[in-house]
Amino acid sequence: MQQTTIPSPFSRTGDPESAGKPSAVHEGRLLIVDDDRRMASQAAQWLCRQGYHASAAATATEAVAALVRERFDVCLLDASLPASGSRQVEQAVRLLESPPALVALVPAAMSATVDRPEAAVMLPWPAADEALLSAVASARHTQPSAERGCRVPIVGSHASIQSVLDVVARLAHTPATILITGETGTGKSRLARAIHEMGRAAGGPQGRFVEVACGAVNESLLESELFGHVAGAFTGAVRDRDGRFLEADGGTIFLDEIATASPAMQVKLLRVLQEQRFEPVGASQTCQVQARVILATHEDLAALVADGRFREDLFWRINVVAIEMPPLRSRGQDMLLLAEHFLRDAVALAGRCVTGFSKAARDALLAHSWPGNVRELEHAVRRAVLLGRESVVQREDLPEAVQAAGRMVEAKADGSVLKHALEVPERQLILDALARHGWCRHAAARELGINRTSLYKKFKRLGIDVASLGAAR
Repeated sequence: MQQTTIPSPFSRTGDPESAGKPSAVHEGRLLIVDDDRRMASQAAQWLCRQGYHASAAATATEAVAALVRERFDVCLLDASLPASGSRQVEQAVRLLESPPALVALVPAAMSATVDRPEAAVMLPWPAADEALLSAVASARHTQPSAERGCRVPIVGSHASIQSVLDVVARLAHTPATILITGETGTGKSRLARAIHEMGRAAGGPQGRFVEVACGAVNESLLESELFGHVAGAFTGAVRDRDGRFLEADGGTIFLDEIATASPAMQVKLLRVLQEQRFEPVGASQTCQVQARVILATHEDLAALVADGRFREDLFWRINVVAIEMPPLRSRGQDMLLLAEHFLRDAVALAGRCVTGFSKAARDALLAHSWPGNVRELEHAVRRAVLLGRESVVQREDLPEAVQAAGRMVEAKADGSVLKHALEVPERQLILDALARHGWCRHAAARELGINRTSLYKKFKRLGIDVASLGAAR
């Protein structure tokens, strides 16, 4: 049988004969994103024949899932995708721990209207085969992944998290003060780190990322922790000590659980935010810093202001740009993307070979309400990898609360939940009738409006042992 040659779908000028011949094997992994699924698949096949490992995706959601699941060296993105889809893929690329280089495929008719994606090689399309291969090679050579992206990935394709990432992408390179709100465990600290890393990559604050858990530091020591002190300022202060704000000079300081700060500390923080100035404890000399400030809380600051427990002027100073992290239960299929991400990390730490989740385990993960949010999911996956014995995570490897959610899904599927709910009052009605009539079955049946045969059948179905129950009474 004659072998079929797969020409380059991007080329109208390439040589079909040379296009079908495999070239030297490349180490690179490529992802082709095109809303024309047939075109994306043909492109992946052709690039595989050139020696690359190539995969295809037809939607932004598929592309994000692939980027989370595997590591790619280059992402070839069709610039004619809807704007929201292109932004979703670009944000995912920027926020990956090891982001691929981005090649934007721009149809000639769109070349004047398409914005140049950040850190991207633009390739007019259609293009000759050689131009396509050259663009891939150029992207890999000129944009090494270690310098491009964020070392703190934010995983997710749900609209709620994409909205967050869209705001982050616009603010990361600015010095704006940012307030992050959301339930405990939603990833506020991770988002703060991602903002810092993205800002560094985009020419924003270049210094250190310094995190202070305000709720974990004794109130009497928090001022010294943040602003430092001089020797002799208080008992035990035997030498000068720089505070966390000075450590963050030129970079980012993240103040977690800011709602726990005392009224006196709130006054000092307000001054630092307004003037970038402060005095170390016991010092008369004023220090000045240039640091981006990111704050976070799981509490309702507006309610605390109304109760007089948080300064209104500080609230309005830090609430200029507020980002709310969505709870995990509202993020749909992001649950599985995050579970796969945490699985890779857990497998690397445990040194085990675990490749995924069974269907029952996935159903249980999706069914659980996750009151502890992303942090609870991470710990559940880590536990499953450590305690599991098979090559895929089973439902029985997950915490009991997650297992129970999975069992409830099964019960709902076969209707046993309703059946059980109906059986409980029916059983109690029968027992009450028997008790009122001294455990006489004929009298109980008459009161219930059924014959004795029907009553005996109910005994069997409901697991009622009349003899033992009557004797016990």
